[in-house]
Order: sequence, then structure tokens, then C-alpha cells
Amino acid sequence: MKKTTKRKALLLIPIGMFVIAASQVFSHYFALPDFAKGSFVGIGIGLLIIALIYGNFRTAK
Repeated sequence: MKKTTKRKALLLIPIGMFVIAASQVFSHYFALPDFAKGSFVGIGIGLLIIALIYGNFRTAK
């Protein structure tokens, strides 16, 4: 697996948030099936989790 740098992880966070927000907006204006809504939210949450796990965010000591 390729190394996920901190910069890439910081880029995944807004992308994941955008996917979740876009799914909410699209479901408000268009009739999306439940599978599509759940898939978009799941992809967004997955991107956020990947960014947090592989981002090597360390706390200050």
C-alpha cells in the first residue's frame, strides 16, 4: 500500500465532508434511493476515517 502523507490526509478530510454534504443537498432536491444516499454517506465517512487513521496526526507533548 502506498504511503499516505499528512498532506494527502488533510486533503481527504474536506473531500469526505464535501461528499457527505453533497449527498444531503442532492437528496433534498432530487429523489434518490436509499441505497444511493447510504452509499454517498458511507463513502464520505470512509474517507474521513482513512484520513484520521493514516494521517499520522500526533498530539503535542
